[in-house]
Amino acid sequence: MSDHQMSTIALSELAVGASCYVASVELEGLLRRRILDLGMVPGTPIRCVRKSPAGDPIAYAVRGSTIALRTDDARLIRAYLPDDTRADRGDKEWHK
Repeated sequence: MSDHQMSTIALSELAVGASCYVASVELEGLLRRRILDLGMVPGTPIRCVRKSPAGDPIAYAVRGSTIALRTDDARLIRAYLPDDTRADRGDKEWHK
């Protein structure tokens, strides 16, 4: 297993202003197809732009566009952080 597989987080856990890279898309059906068509494929850099006060939806900058996702859907997109730290807590033990 590579380091990226061992240290992935759900995209929904990314803090506002933090960046990551898509590791995998675990969505199914038409939503999976739409997300992939929007360019959220493995290796794509993503930045969390804004979270609504209730936390749902969450806006992400992807390939020059802003995409809003429901939190439940963002949980099914796995990502890895470039510096291997947890974006929302700074907890380096998060991947265990």
